[in-house]
Amino acid sequence: MHSTGLQKPRFVPPLAEAPSPADGASVLPPRRNPARAAGVHLIRHRPHRMSVVQITRIVRFNCAHRVWNPALSEAENARLFGKCNNPNWHGHNYTLEVTVDGPVDPTTGFVVNLRDVKAVVEREIVDVVDHKNLNLDVPFMAGTIPSTENFVLAIWRVLAPAVAPARLARLKLWETENQYVEYDGR
Repeated sequence: MHSTGLQKPRFVPPLAEAPSPADGASVLPPRRNPARAAGVHLIRHRPHRMSVVQITRIVRFNCAHRVWNPALSEAENARLFGKCNNPNWHGHNYTLEVTVDGPVDPTTGFVVNLRDVKAVVEREIVDVVDHKNLNLDVPFMAGTIPSTENFVLAIWRVLAPAVAPARLARLKLWETENQYVEYDGR
């Protein structure tokens, strides 16, 4: 093969003198970090700056509702809310994305254990709303027009204190595969 002379020279580290057993030094090669050799890199945090990470858990549930305002006439409700104002209710297969954030715990490598987030969301939300009527059966929706926007706000009020020590960062509530609402506490 013909060389053009443009190749980078290889860096060759200088040879170190090998330790001698007579000097009390080990003749074993220096220990290599097996995690690093396997491609695992541990992140070391600077003490003055905490890394904040977001993590999301997704849950699914089904419930029914009628979007209507009791202060308005039937005709006005029908005009404003259309099919969603069906007096015999209608339902949705909801998907809720619950995002929490916080610093990464150096002991666990977690912001919070997602198993704990799942348990809280299932207890506080899914068990309360799944296969229920938002207008009639869900205490935290009482007296509220059960639009998806109001539903996500009500879910936030329930979950925000329940996910500690993490902080509830965002909720994304999918009503259909084509429509969702998102709320971040502002």
